[in-house]
Amino acid sequence: MASDRERPEQKAFHELHQLVRHLADELAGFRRRALQAEARVKELEDAAGVPASGKLPTQKVSELERENAELRSRLDSASERTRQMLDRMRFLRQQNERGAER
Repeated sequence: MASDRERPEQKAFHELHQLVRHLADELAGFRRRALQAEARVKELEDAAGVPASGKLPTQKVSELERENAELRSRLDSASERTRQMLDRMRFLRQQNERGAER
């Protein structure tokens, strides 16, 4: 620890040294995290079949587009069936309420 008798420039140098050491530690931490993140990205790309160039082959893109279109179609179909069921439920509820009023 710096003593109170240190000259001002020595005290400033000591503070600067501490600051540089702290920044070096932070930089090392950031570098470690960046390397871990890069390794994780590579792992995910490998699992997804993405080549090192980062670009998917045309065949893979076509396959994904086809799959996406199929999924959209299924979603639209499910949404329509859900809407129809809600309409039926509303109708049945109305019929039930009318029957209860009589």
